[in-house]
Amino acid sequence: MYKFLVVTALVAGVLLSGAAAAGTPVVNDRQDAQRERINEGVASGELTRREAAGLRAEQAHIRREERAAKADGVVTRGERRHLQRDLNRASGDIHDQKHDAQERR
Repeated sequence: MYKFLVVTALVAGVLLSGAAAAGTPVVNDRQDAQRERINEGVASGELTRREAAGLRAEQAHIRREERAAKADGVVTRGERRHLQRDLNRASGDIHDQKHDAQERR
């Protein structure tokens, strides 16, 4: 019985660590979509090179925050909420920059 409990605990630990390592798929999907929006804005001329660089720097900051959140192996609800708030702000920044009066020439 003891061996069964030990094996069960080990299997559960491996499965849980795999789920934690999988991390934040929603955050990753949103970052991919935002990266694509930035690239599309550059291609269409809606974003200047400077605007695109600033938006990409914002994305890099979010990636660093995501790595820091994953560092202990578990992303808490508060960390997820913080990442989502940052992604919401970044999404708004992309929209604002793509729809302002500046255009790449």
